Amino acid sequence: METQAEEQLIGPLLLARGTIDRSAALRSDSAWLERAWNAPSTRVLVIDNGRTLVERAGDEVRAVLYTTADAPAGERFLLGVADGVAYFAVAAPLPGSPPGDVNGRVTVPMSPHDAPEGHPVPAGLRQAGGLLGDRDAGLLVYAVALEAWHSTHQFCPRCGARTAVEAGGHIRVCPHDGSQHFPRVDPAVIMLIRDPDDRCLLARGPQWPEGRLSILAGFVEPGESLEAAVVREVAEEVGILVTNPRYLGSQPWPFPRSLMLGFFAQALSTDLTPDAEEIAEARWFSREDLARALETGEVRLPPPVSIARRLIETWYGSALTGDW
Repeated sequence: METQAEEQLIGPLLLARGTIDRSAALRSDSAWLERAWNAPSTRVLVIDNGRTLVERAGDEVRAVLYTTADAPAGERFLLGVADGVAYFAVAAPLPGSPPGDVNGRVTVPMSPHDAPEGHPVPAGLRQAGGLLGDRDAGLLVYAVALEAWHSTHQFCPRCGARTAVEAGGHIRVCPHDGSQHFPRVDPAVIMLIRDPDDRCLLARGPQWPEGRLSILAGFVEPGESLEAAVVREVAEEVGILVTNPRYLGSQPWPFPRSLMLGFFAQALSTDLTPDAEEIAEARWFSREDLARALETGEVRLPPPVSIARRLIETWYGSALTGDW
């Protein structure tokens, strides 16, 4: 049974924000790119293994943006234009900070709120994505996604030659065979499953700690529709049939390059048979069950920055507390 609360997601999708015009038509204009790079008004976000520098200013957290004269050297990507200001990302070590590891973990303090005001700290999307304003959140998501793609596409898949960055960082071109290679996203469905009693299905992957639960998700396979992926993934992971997949929203999840497409679906059966390789445990929760589990600390939910959290809260009918 669908309720009025499910007509739209509760709360914004924090990684789906952004106020920058991506200015695709300008990417191939090398003269404009050069002028923009040399303009005093241009601002640069430095990105290093999924992290950038952020700082607290009063109650706000903002990304540290540099002039092109102050930005370090590195591969540069045009992020777009807003109010006459061009924004670029540069892939380089963060100024004044040790380089991040491949997982984008940050140095202490973990939260920008723990740092003195005006003292930049390195942070990734999981730490800062929900704290930044719309413009900076959009810039960071975009920069993280482009950096992740460029870092794994340094060489031509056809001949192995080193590729060159063109079109403002949105194409890599092979100088040997002339082939062009474009950034890719991997579509993944993420679905909140309800049973006939309007209980919600939550599950835990084998690599997750006890109590860390979320909803089911999986990648869309070649030649498959989104709706078919929802049905298939649920059957594979917990052994139940679902119907009526209903799309609610999407947001980028560049870890390294996913696009998460959120659905609700209705269970036709409730006897769970988890795939041991994918699911360590799976349980049905009523709203009362979930509230008690959160209060006792038995369950920890996905963070507010995730679409999983928004889908759970939409089913629940209000915001919830308790993060992993």
